[in-house]
Amino acid sequence: MTHLFDDPTTFSDDALAGFVAANQRFVRGTEGGVLRAAGTEHGHVAVVIGGGSGHYPAFAGLVGPGLAAAAVCGPIFTSPSAAHAQRVARAAQNGGGVLFSYGNYAGDVLHFGQAEERLNAAGIPTRTVLVTDDIASAPVEEREKRRGIAGDLTVFKVAGAAADRGDTLDEVVRVAEHANDRTRSLGVAFAGCTLPGSDEPLFTVPDGMMSLGLGIHGEPGISDHPMPSARELAELLVSRLLDERPEGADTRVVPILNGLGTITNEELFVLYGHVASLLAEAGLHIVEPECGQLVTSLDMSGLSLTLLWLDDELADLWAAPCQTPAYRKGSLPEAVFEKRAAGESADAEDATAGLPIEPAQNAAAAAVGARVVDLLVAIAATLADQEHELGALDAIAGDGDHGAGMLRGARAAQAAGKDAAAAGAGVDTVLQAAGDAWSEEAGGTSGALWGAGISAAGRALGDKESYDGSDAVRAVAAFRDDILHLGKAEIGDKTLVDALIPYADALATAMEGDSSTERLLDATQAAADRAETAAQATSDLRPKKGRARPLAERSVGHPDPGAISFALIAATIARQIRTERTGDNS
Repeated sequence: MTHLFDDPTTFSDDALAGFVAANQRFVRGTEGGVLRAAGTEHGHVAVVIGGGSGHYPAFAGLVGPGLAAAAVCGPIFTSPSAAHAQRVARAAQNGGGVLFSYGNYAGDVLHFGQAEERLNAAGIPTRTVLVTDDIASAPVEEREKRRGIAGDLTVFKVAGAAADRGDTLDEVVRVAEHANDRTRSLGVAFAGCTLPGSDEPLFTVPDGMMSLGLGIHGEPGISDHPMPSARELAELLVSRLLDERPEGADTRVVPILNGLGTITNEELFVLYGHVASLLAEAGLHIVEPECGQLVTSLDMSGLSLTLLWLDDELADLWAAPCQTPAYRKGSLPEAVFEKRAAGESADAEDATAGLPIEPAQNAAAAAVGARVVDLLVAIAATLADQEHELGALDAIAGDGDHGAGMLRGARAAQAAGKDAAAAGAGVDTVLQAAGDAWSEEAGGTSGALWGAGISAAGRALGDKESYDGSDAVRAVAAFRDDILHLGKAEIGDKTLVDALIPYADALATAMEGDSSTERLLDATQAAADRAETAAQATSDLRPKKGRARPLAERSVGHPDPGAISFALIAATIARQIRTERTGDNS
């Protein structure tokens, strides 16, 4: 359990501020993350890493000479927003382009992917290398679907070393991809982790058992096994990893034994002794191993073993010196800590700086904008009431943060919408401001999707002289289409799409032939009922997207949290419209 905090909702921000204060030789703070205090050499690639907080030393602790140029830090176990990724990268880059590298999680892929597009459009060459080392998360023939766990370190280290020796962006990408191809990891947990302010862990492991194949966001493992001895656990981990020895690998290997939070170093040393013996018995030569807390998961009791298979190129890059707050290798001259000319300012004009708030051209647009703010207030209240239940549902096969993330997004959207409406903005600007705020503050997959969908709905409504029920249908269709385009999910994948598509279809059907606002009351209720039914029906589905996918069997029998939260919001919208029309708020 996390004992020391002021406000659980600001825990990650408070921790990051304290980290920066304690490590000013290495890092300086910036909105959304940290940068090297000294900056990077002009013309060198900026390796920008990141993900959710709660994994220290990853990600901020790996920023410094010889490793990352910057880290983007999201809320606990939640991907940072696209806006923060873009701003951190703009501040870190110094003329050589940007390499984003992070674990293969849907929310990170969406947000960093959007940031990559915006940076390239702004003339800053940007590429991405995903870390996919976790052998438990997908079969070998689907390696591109695997998530990243402690193998983050090998990819980040190799990329950082290549960048600091002056390699081009293409070369840094190549060696980072090569390191990822040569990295395999497998983890176990003995007890789950607990989010700040929570009384219960995200998952539990039965007494006398361990959970094999856990994720680093508090996701439970894929199967439970009787608690082994240290020797037996070493045999299990080593044998599973050796079964996936990369094609063409020689006998040189880097073992990384990583504690996930509460396993003591002494326990790791006991286990590592067996790991080293087993690798030697297999005819392998150990090179510069690591044993300690490297990629953690708050207070999780667990560990992972990573093997990086070396060749001459990777061996040189792995051995190259680096100096960061949490990871140091070799020695570097004092000059690397001297301040250099900064790259483009994080305050430079960019696509995420927010829309200018201009008064609506039409009174109707301003009036509908004000009504939308009332909807956003009601939605935030609903999500506040349901935060715990949504989190508990998400924890069955995920990391338990869905309720908190949705609430962060809704509250940010409510505040941004209020500000826009107070400035006289129309419904289009209100919704686009709300969507941007939702995406930036919520992070995660749902943050990216809801933010994009809300903004799309605003664009569809526009600034008009009058509105009727057909505008609502058009706005919902735009919301749906943007989410489908961005998330790439389909009906049956066990996502919010399973409730969204039936909702949009039901609304369009109910409004067909009658676009009056009076008809909208019955139509939104009918659509909300359809969404609720569809959301509950996801209990029978196996997830094909997101963090729940590796734990598909655990998810069966429980509805998808994204579908449920959508249905809750749909019901709130219907109730709010009924209240406006009839005064009945039941």
